[in-house]
Amino acid sequence: MSFCKLFGFLRDLNKNNHKEWMDEHRKEYYEVRDFYIEWLNQLDIKLAKVDPDYSPTTGKQAINRINNNLLFHPNKPVYKDHFGAGLDKEKGKGDFYIHIGINESFVAGGLYKPKKEMLDSIRAAIDYNGEKFKKILNKKSFKNTFGELMEDEKLKTSPKAYSKDHEHIDLLRNKSFAVMHSLTHKEIVNDDFQEQLIEIYKEMLPFRNYLNNAVTV
Repeated sequence: MSFCKLFGFLRDLNKNNHKEWMDEHRKEYYEVRDFYIEWLNQLDIKLAKVDPDYSPTTGKQAINRINNNLLFHPNKPVYKDHFGAGLDKEKGKGDFYIHIGINESFVAGGLYKPKKEMLDSIRAAIDYNGEKFKKILNKKSFKNTFGELMEDEKLKTSPKAYSKDHEHIDLLRNKSFAVMHSLTHKEIVNDDFQEQLIEIYKEMLPFRNYLNNAVTV
């Protein structure tokens, strides 16, 4: 089993996105899913070795369901066009998300549209020591890996209790604090893919630690 076969299954599923086809190909689905789960198990072990605060997350705990939630999104296809998984999972913190899909693949981390309490905590941390956060964001290797923060809706004015002239107002107006690194199919099928992800994880770690510390203080 390989990522080439995983991509092949996703392409076939995307062309036949209905329960009848999935029922007929359930065995193939379990094969590619189990391959991905075992691959995640291996990566989980490696990440625990590079981060002393890593929260072990098995492949089964990490992987997301392939079914779309049609209750809240009735117009979506029955099945997703990707396999998603979140490692380093701990309640109340942001995970390290891996998205392997036929239309886009990427690694992401941070806190995307956090709840008000978490957002308030992040803003308080930026108010207290925004220079540290900016230093992380402006590090050359970080910018080369992730670019800017993921685009999301921003406040048009300053958050409540913060002046519009605040020195870090550009950050305080954000509603999300997450970054992303796009992946190519070629990178994913390469033998060194896990090593590449480990390097991305290490580059993202100060950013995630800053946010996780902010929301758990």
